[in-house]
Amino acid sequence: MTDDPRPTPPEDYECCESGCSPCVWDRYYEAMNDWNARQQAAKEAAEEAGSAE
Repeated sequence: MTDDPRPTPPEDYECCESGCSPCVWDRYYEAMNDWNARQQAAKEAAEEAGSAE
């Protein structure tokens, strides 16, 4: 899990606050959702591998 770094939120200057679609924050939240799903899948796989022993 350590080889999959957590997404970094955008810096304040990266968002122009003019309602862009997609906004840098939209991309960040999408990346976080993907990252969380990968972390959960890795956790479940590790737990399953541990219980198979």
